[in-house]
Amino acid sequence: MDDFRQLFDSMSEAVRSFGAEFTTIWLPIQIALLLLAAAIAFGGAALIRKHVHFAALMAGLPYVIRQLILALTANLHFIIFALVTGLMHTTVQEMTATPARSYLLYVATSLATAWVVISLLAALLRNHFVNRIVAVSAWTIAALSILGLLGNTTKMLDSVALPVGDLRISPLLILKTAVFLLVTLWAAVVVGNFLDKRIQHSSDLTPSIQILLSKLVRLGLITLAIAIVLHAVGINLSALAIFSGAVGVGVGFGLQKIVSNLVSGIILLADKSIKPGDVISVDNNAGWVRTIGARYTLVVLRDGREILLPNEDLVTQRVINWSHSNDQVRLEVPFGVSYASDPHAVRKIAIAAVTDIPRVMQTPGPSCHIVKFGDSSLDFVLRFWIPDPIKGTSNIRSEVMLALWDAFKREGVEIPYPVRDVRLTDAMRMPAQRAEGKPA
Repeated sequence: MDDFRQLFDSMSEAVRSFGAEFTTIWLPIQIALLLLAAAIAFGGAALIRKHVHFAALMAGLPYVIRQLILALTANLHFIIFALVTGLMHTTVQEMTATPARSYLLYVATSLATAWVVISLLAALLRNHFVNRIVAVSAWTIAALSILGLLGNTTKMLDSVALPVGDLRISPLLILKTAVFLLVTLWAAVVVGNFLDKRIQHSSDLTPSIQILLSKLVRLGLITLAIAIVLHAVGINLSALAIFSGAVGVGVGFGLQKIVSNLVSGIILLADKSIKPGDVISVDNNAGWVRTIGARYTLVVLRDGREILLPNEDLVTQRVINWSHSNDQVRLEVPFGVSYASDPHAVRKIAIAAVTDIPRVMQTPGPSCHIVKFGDSSLDFVLRFWIPDPIKGTSNIRSEVMLALWDAFKREGVEIPYPVRDVRLTDAMRMPAQRAEGKPA
């Protein structure tokens, strides 16, 4: 209550002082000068924006410089207002030699200058919402300090508190925690983005290790930022034991899958069994891995569809990785020829037909083997290697079969189709003749 009384007395004293100024001619003069300064500021800002093309000036400049120029343009009227009121304050103070007769001009100049400086610094934040929150919060603190009310306001906010164990929760503690947390998290994100770019450009690390290190660095920086904020505002980490226990119970009962996917994602990145760019097959769906996230892995199919596979499924289920240790994949194309064909010549023709296909590797080269004496054909299998399964396997199989078709047509090798012969014996003709009434 004493803090409330002190704040009330301070505000009452300021109101009495402000009211006393009504008895002199200098308060109306200062108000008139402020209105004149505002008119000059808005008119001058509009004139400058009309004749100066800031978009052309910003072309090709770095991001930070462009953001500062945009902030200067947006606050051009405040800059002019601060310059004009500052000049008026200096002039009136020199003329009267009494600070009280130019106090209103001093306050207006200080508030406008503080807003311009804070807006320029907050412009470095990419998020517009966070930018506005930081700017308004910082300017409010600066305004209270300029008016001499910051100390009493702080005491008032700290006087109302709710004790929770050893922790004393007050509005001041909440505000300090929110401000510090916002600043430290922003710093952690900036540092994390910088380190992430350095890690991604490191050629000595595999893609999976790069992603793992990036995620660990970001998680470590955020954890460090939260710990620094809690220590700075005087919160004992042991006071969070109850909350940590509640989170643990929630994880045990309702978040098993989320935690399991998170741990599985770390395992995938650590053991490098699956990495971005690999071609995998899961449940008859084949595609290449685009990203490995904290909860799921994004797999892009050949038809453009994107499948979000939970990381746990990739750890516990059978997954075919076509490019785990290397990108070379062997494919097979079965075919059959008639019994009238020479199998030795067929093998040579098949190998020669695929040798000139660009995606078929020459080392190891293609091979052709006879695998079965079928009912109506000699069955062969043509095996060949490709170095780029990420470009697809169905298309290269089609290209190989077309090459075989052209080669067999050119060499006169026949590809048979099944033929079934139906033979009627004497035992089957006799019942038929009896049915027609003829003697057997």
